[in-house]
Amino acid sequence: MKPEAWPQPPQPVSEADAAAVTAQLGRPIRGAHAVAWRCPCGQPAVVETEPRLPDGSPFPTTYYLTCPKAASAIGRLEGGGVMKDMNERLAADPELAEHHRRAHEDYLARRARLGEVPEIDGVSAGGLPDRVKCLHALVGHALAAGPGVDPFGDEAIEALPEWWAHGSCASGPEVPE
Repeated sequence: MKPEAWPQPPQPVSEADAAAVTAQLGRPIRGAHAVAWRCPCGQPAVVETEPRLPDGSPFPTTYYLTCPKAASAIGRLEGGGVMKDMNERLAADPELAEHHRRAHEDYLARRARLGEVPEIDGVSAGGLPDRVKCLHALVGHALAAGPGVDPFGDEAIEALPEWWAHGSCASGPEVPE
């Protein structure tokens, strides 16, 4: 089930957003450049992160999925073996592999707009461009970029339940399976 508002323009991180992300992650927000996608419940769900954190560390995960409900639902997909199937399809389908490679290039181009960090040059996230390693990263990218950019992120979003329909991403009941 796709959320209706996808993609959204990035928004500056407000104090309320920083507090919500801190509650979601259980630690202070680091290196946030913008809220890249806001959950239908109104909370930040994907944070666009600077490629270098305030302490100087390189950080390749530009689109960090912060919503614990979405993350939990994605974890159930991963636990169900969907990535094994995705990797098999990636290896067998040259057109899909090319689309996955283009998602990698999109990820790198979006990060480059935030700054160049030589230590992570050519490194994106989620296993891009050669495999599917982390659906959390691919879903974060897909929600920030919009449909049609990250094929496996899009596919995972389609398979997720309506995590936003059961209370706030920063608190509230768990998402039913």
